[in-house]
Amino acid sequence: MPILVTSGAMLQCSFGAAPGAMTVLPANAILCGAPAANIMDVVPMLNIPSFGTCMCPANPMVAAATAAALGVLTPMPCIPATAAPWAPGSATVMLAKFPALQTASKAMCSYGGVIQVMAPSQFTTMVA
Repeated sequence: MPILVTSGAMLQCSFGAAPGAMTVLPANAILCGAPAANIMDVVPMLNIPSFGTCMCPANPMVAAATAAALGVLTPMPCIPATAAPWAPGSATVMLAKFPALQTASKAMCSYGGVIQVMAPSQFTTMVA
């Protein structure tokens, strides 16, 4: 059964160089001692952090740097570009009128990366 994601959970992008900690504002609910996330907590640089450098050739900054380096893949700073909510959310638990975020949820970066939860910040509250 998936675990509820709260503020401080470690996230990773498939094209990012390093993991980052998720930030959730306490507007949804405080569960397990930390603000709990829902599927709408997908705002770049607010909820979803930078993952160090981006290595996705579809990222315009990476493409420009790679072209300037005569085709040698050149990573550039990561600025997440999420445009859609996390999916799937919890089928049974709602937080602030949206499904709760669970460890099985993934977010898509517009540049092609898949952002996923590597480690929740709590391990006691499960959601279905």
